[in-house]
Amino acid sequence: MTVNERLRDKANSLPLSPGVYIMKDADGTIIYVGKSKKLKNRVTSYFTTNHTSPKTARMVSLVRDFDYIVCDTEIEALALENTLIKKHSPRYNIKLKDAKSYPYIKVTEGEYPKLIVTRDRKSDRGRYFGPYQGASAAHAALDAVVRIFALATCKRQFPRDIGKERPCIYRDMGRCVAPCTGGVSSEEYRALVKQAEWVLDGNVKATLESIKRDMEYASEMMEFERAAALRDSMRALEHLTEKQKVVADLKVMRDVFAIYTTECDGVLAMLSIRGGALINKNEFILSSSELNGAEDAISLIANYYDTAGNVPKEVMLDFPLEREDIELLSEYLTLLAHYKVTVRVPERGDGRRLCDMALENAKESLRQHRLEGEREGKSVGRLAELLGMHETPRRIEAYDISNWGNEAIVASMIVWEGGKLKKSDYRSFTIKTTKGADDYGSMREALSRRLSHIGDGSASLGEAPDLILLDGGVGQVHAVMEVMREMEIDIPLFGMVKDDYHKTRAITDGETEISIAREMNVYTFVYNLQEEAHRFAVKHSTGAKTRGLVKSTLERIEGIGPRKAKLLLAAMPIGRIKESSKEELAAIKGISERDAVRIYDYYHRGKKNAKDNHRNG
Repeated sequence: MTVNERLRDKANSLPLSPGVYIMKDADGTIIYVGKSKKLKNRVTSYFTTNHTSPKTARMVSLVRDFDYIVCDTEIEALALENTLIKKHSPRYNIKLKDAKSYPYIKVTEGEYPKLIVTRDRKSDRGRYFGPYQGASAAHAALDAVVRIFALATCKRQFPRDIGKERPCIYRDMGRCVAPCTGGVSSEEYRALVKQAEWVLDGNVKATLESIKRDMEYASEMMEFERAAALRDSMRALEHLTEKQKVVADLKVMRDVFAIYTTECDGVLAMLSIRGGALINKNEFILSSSELNGAEDAISLIANYYDTAGNVPKEVMLDFPLEREDIELLSEYLTLLAHYKVTVRVPERGDGRRLCDMALENAKESLRQHRLEGEREGKSVGRLAELLGMHETPRRIEAYDISNWGNEAIVASMIVWEGGKLKKSDYRSFTIKTTKGADDYGSMREALSRRLSHIGDGSASLGEAPDLILLDGGVGQVHAVMEVMREMEIDIPLFGMVKDDYHKTRAITDGETEISIAREMNVYTFVYNLQEEAHRFAVKHSTGAKTRGLVKSTLERIEGIGPRKAKLLLAAMPIGRIKESSKEELAAIKGISERDAVRIYDYYHRGKKNAKDNHRNG
């Protein structure tokens, strides 16, 4: 019995129930996760038909077994599919760019909320706006609302720090309402933050009208300074909206999706429309060659909102879906948002025009992506030629070592894949086995730990690289080659040799040097990889050294050893430890009242002496 026949027989035994199926290759690695309303029909189709999609045909040719999980409803299956894709990152599932790499504006909870730009969207009580296309777009929107509503941007914590220090220059400039003075109640401050949220949510017209009413009232009451400040806020808000293209009726709040694919790649484009204005757009390069129809399209959009949040009340799609698929996506988004979400595929009118606009954005984004990829691809292709490789590497990993003398020794691993740096796969290794600064031993340990994960099914480290580049020369290459021989791993390995001025000079295979000095595109590509690996290594080494210094400082306090120092730093940063009251310190699990008194006295002794000297003087 052939593999295909065995799998077909197994699929025929599945129930006609909703569920999730999990395809595995010969090593047991999960390569695809899908969901279906009828498991038997969907899974059987993989092994009974000739697939017109090259991607599906390649995936099926690798399948050696599959698991399945029966669900009560199709909604449950869609939710479980999303969870499994995030957990296992299967090779043949279409994946959007890691959501963590997209910036959001977060409004924190509390009496005096803060507005910050972050790339880490957590399941907390904060409110998130975005994701924005880039950090510059997020910061521009944040700067605008902070200026308009004169919100605090300092690092002080309110109400804790009210009255502790004099107001900064922003209060004198009229750029901050200065909650530090105690002149603004938490209710008043939250009202200002709420208006900022309205603007970020696209409700610009209503906010303008509200500010205009306040300005007119201030003028009538002859509060001319306040009226002038409100006038400036109106102008800033109007300037912000000038950059936002009005594309629909002022009441429209919707997202529009279009997917454009070719045989090789694709793009999911999204337009966010709030208050009738196009306030944000994003294009996501699809990591697989093409979609498997409605099944992948629904999963893609469900996965986006599951991660990004901010579900509008209406979602428009440029591509056709069956009515039952539209209802499934609508029901899933409704459960996610806790209010009714309508999904539709418009055929005419403004909706169709917006879908066409999204599709054009997808096409243009793919064109630009290809141009960048062609430039990078030529460099990598030429690098492969120079190194004597038979194929152009798809995934390259570069490594560097950084240390502070004999301490805080860290190895960095950065990843280039498919035409760009893949920061979600970056890793750092804290070196544990060497005595002092030993670059060869450190590189040996880092690569031994990294290579041990190949084939273990982990999302980022389970895949073998096509090329490994080490920062260093012959010694580093020989050290890692020894590790690879012991592990029976065969991956092209080279060292990036630097000159006396710390600039990339050549590449070595451990025996001979390959000059890249006259290959400007190749040189630039390798140099950038080497610098990125160095930056990432220094960042983590510096962080490790700083944490060590902070911890050792705490251990100088009587009664505070390594364990309690670790508990304190896990609870709050050192800055807050220094400023905390005895009660706040004693509230930390594992810290006694006696410990709290000693910590408080240690950090406040200098302040007390300064006050006493000032009083005596």
